[in-house]
Amino acid sequence: MRNLLTTAAVAALLAAASPVLAQKSITGGSGGSAAAGGTSASTVGTGGTSTSPTGSTGSSIAAGGSAASVDGKTQTGVSTNKGNGPVLNSNARAQAHEGGTFSRSHTRTKVKAGEEVGSTTKTMSHVPGSKPTMSTTSTTAR
Repeated sequence: MRNLLTTAAVAALLAAASPVLAQKSITGGSGGSAAAGGTSASTVGTGGTSTSPTGSTGSSIAAGGSAASVDGKTQTGVSTNKGNGPVLNSNARAQAHEGGTFSRSHTRTKVKAGEEVGSTTKTMSHVPGSKPTMSTTSTTAR
């Protein structure tokens, strides 16, 4: 009985002293919209990366955009690509215009596997005869 108790005590001490690798997850993103007159434009970007207890990493990225205009033109575009090394990039653009009135939005997102997620959104709208309205939103998660 004494031998069984000693073995259990040693096992408990070893388990408490062993470093435990934890899973690490990072997520982030940004988005924004602009509107003027009969136009509007919105974009969003988001990403995530996770490192398992064994050290392997997985990453994801997504982006989107939309634009609307009552009587004008709209344009949207989204691209994603794998950059250098373990990096993912996305780029979303949207714009709408009616004559001189316009709205536009642009979001860039970057994911570095196991390290960082960063995203920046810039928006702008303008009605002729007034000052343009601009905004920038940025986030970085480590």
